[in-house]
Amino acid sequence: MRLDIDSVTWRAAGRTILNSVSLTAAPGEFVGLVGPNGSGKTSLLRCVYRVHRPHAGTVKLDGQDVWTLSAREAARRVAVVLQEPGADPGYSVREAVALGRTPHKGLLDPDTSDDHARVADALARVGLTALADRPLATLSGGERQRAVIARAIAQAPRVLVLDEPTNHLDIRHQIDSMLLVRSLGVTALASIHDLNLAAAVCDRIYVLAAGQVAAAGAPADVLTAETIHHVWGVDAEVVVDPRARRPRIDYTYDRPGLARPDLGA
Repeated sequence: MRLDIDSVTWRAAGRTILNSVSLTAAPGEFVGLVGPNGSGKTSLLRCVYRVHRPHAGTVKLDGQDVWTLSAREAARRVAVVLQEPGADPGYSVREAVALGRTPHKGLLDPDTSDDHARVADALARVGLTALADRPLATLSGGERQRAVIARAIAQAPRVLVLDEPTNHLDIRHQIDSMLLVRSLGVTALASIHDLNLAAAVCDRIYVLAAGQVAAAGAPADVLTAETIHHVWGVDAEVVVDPRARRPRIDYTYDRPGLARPDLGA
């Protein structure tokens, strides 16, 4: 499914948070959204999954404005993974993941064999099968985040929106989770804090700064030393693998009073 964000402007408390932002994600493409804190990343994602209605511009799925869809139909098309798990901690892990099937069911419809199979598959994909009957509240932050990703998988969306999805995950599960998202074959739009992770997994990257698009394109074209200095105000050395065309970013420690950490021998 194609996602088109066209000239979206959104304001809050008299401030313009997003200023004529445009973005496109082609079917099956993994698009990253990066930028400093307060640049508008989360606000833009909320416009996509219908928490914020733009004051100007449109968000379209395959050419259809998301605000013309019913809430149920929108949820069938778009799944969301947020930084903090949203399910009631009184649920078991399996029950929390099964909430992803809600948009596909009537209010009193029982779970079907297909529902059970999709939930079991989602749990297996994120490595939580052994914890399926544990109370969600007993899981670590990282395990709960994996449960949220599993819920989104069980939802069977065509577009996946992720807001800092690796926030609570260790390095292994950060990589595994992002590769899993890529393997789903859905259109994905993710705000990612770690620029090296974004460079490794994204097909294209949009850089937001002060509510506007500062740069857009392939990771190697966007995550340059010049852009990083201009947008984040830090110096970095960027090396691009000539075969993979993926950049690797090393930050420098040359600001007054800031020394490179001494990690010992």
